[in-house]
Amino acid sequence: MTHVWYVAYGSNLSLDRLTCYVEGGCPPGGTRAHPGARDRTPPLRSIPVDLPGTTYFAGRSAQWGGAVAFYDHATPGRTAARGYLVSAGQFADIAAQEMHRDPRADDPLEQLVLTPLPDGRHEVGPGGYETVVDVGRHDGAPMLTFTAPHTAATAERSRPSAAYLATMARGLGEAHGWEEPVAHDYLAGLQNLA
Repeated sequence: MTHVWYVAYGSNLSLDRLTCYVEGGCPPGGTRAHPGARDRTPPLRSIPVDLPGTTYFAGRSAQWGGAVAFYDHATPGRTAARGYLVSAGQFADIAAQEMHRDPRADDPLEQLVLTPLPDGRHEVGPGGYETVVDVGRHDGAPMLTFTAPHTAATAERSRPSAAYLATMARGLGEAHGWEEPVAHDYLAGLQNLA
C-alpha cells in the first residue's frame, strides 16, 4: 500500500485550496504561496466523509488573517469532511506545508502513515497540524487527518475570516453537494460552539 486518504475538514475541503499544496501557489483569498508537493499528481479520487467528533476554530492564520479549523475526534458532534486519495509522500508534504515547512524526502511522517497508528493517533510535534488521527479505512486504505494536540474544550477559540469560511463553504458544496445556505448554516453552527 502506497496511498492513504487525506481527510480534510477545513479550507482543504476545497480542491482549489488543496491544489496549492499539491501543485504550488496561493489559494484564492489567501496571502501567501506554497511550494507544492514533491509529487504534483492530483489526488486519484475524492469522496464525501462524515466524521464523528467536532470541528472548532482557534488560533490565527498568517494565510487567512483569522482562526483556522481543528478537529477533535473525542468531543461529540459531526464533522463534514472530504477524503482525497493521495500518496503517503503527498500526505506528508501537505502536512509539512500546513506547518510552514518545505516538503522533504526524509520526512518521517511519510513512513508513519503507512503503518497503524498507536491508539489511533500520533503526535509528530507540538504544532497546530502535527497530530495525525486515524479516522477509519475506505477501499482498504487508511483514512487520516491531522489536527492540533489541544481539544475543543482546552483551545482558546477565535473567529475565522470571511475568506476562510468562503473556502470551506465552496469545499462543502464540492464534496457533499450542499447548497450555499446549508454550508453557511453548518459553519455558523461550528462558530456558535465557541
